[in-house]
Amino acid sequence: MPVPEGFEGDRVDQVVSRMLGLSRTVAAELVTAGDVTIDGRPCGTKSERLSVGAWLEVTLPPPPDDVVTFREEPVKGLEVLHSDDHIVVVDKPVGVAAHPSPGWTGPTVTGGLAAAGYRLSTHGAEERQGIVHRLDVGTSGIMVVAKSELAYSELKRAFKERRVSKSYRAVAQGHPDPLSGTVDAPIGRHPRHDYKWAVVADGKPSVTHYDTLEVFPGASLMDVGLETGRTHQIRVHFSALGHPLVGDATYGADPTMAEKLGLNRQWLHAYRLRFVHPGTGRSVTFESEYPTDLETALARLRAEQ
Repeated sequence: MPVPEGFEGDRVDQVVSRMLGLSRTVAAELVTAGDVTIDGRPCGTKSERLSVGAWLEVTLPPPPDDVVTFREEPVKGLEVLHSDDHIVVVDKPVGVAAHPSPGWTGPTVTGGLAAAGYRLSTHGAEERQGIVHRLDVGTSGIMVVAKSELAYSELKRAFKERRVSKSYRAVAQGHPDPLSGTVDAPIGRHPRHDYKWAVVADGKPSVTHYDTLEVFPGASLMDVGLETGRTHQIRVHFSALGHPLVGDATYGADPTMAEKLGLNRQWLHAYRLRFVHPGTGRSVTFESEYPTDLETALARLRAEQ
């Protein structure tokens, strides 16, 4: 990948870490192992500085065997907002996956709930039991998990038929024009980079609605609604508009803005979820407040006005 603008003069381990979503330790280990090259030559040290446009190649180690280990372990910051016989609604912190998967060794929602004594639906593989929808590891906010078999079936169907209202808040770079609109563009694997997604002609139908709530110098707070739930959908669509989410270096955001705001991830939060309760048949709504890192970044943007 080419080194994008905004990374001029940055250390190679910092750039690898931010662009690929790796820890600085892992990025430094890749450099030491000779798995990072700059313009075709092996990188000297992890502190080597990069120039915009330099060609950066990173060889990632093969993933471990496709055996997913389910671990029951407490998850710091995982808050249970509601629990009854059918569902449990959680506020997921950043850095936590919905469920275990090959190559992921960090905390999970399912593992955290199991450690806290919650019994989930037995549908599906053990590591995904109860999971009816997901949030990215780097995205915080509301998730509903099924406890009963009825809840699992009903909620899976509701998500598939787009009867669940999913609302997000995001801060995008710049000022989208028009200020409110809909992005209807198919999303699939990036044609050149396996770790990314992109708007591609043969992708799956993807629809995102957005509305501008606040405008700051160089950024905008957006209310975002999803009709579909593709991987990285909001991030990909806003990048395609030319307004990547602040802090989202993978999809073209300016890293200097993220650094100024104290952000180590994209500014994206699943703040509201509305659906028909599978047990009562009544509409229920759950909301989540902004976590500290996003609230702090927003306060700094407002202070600049």
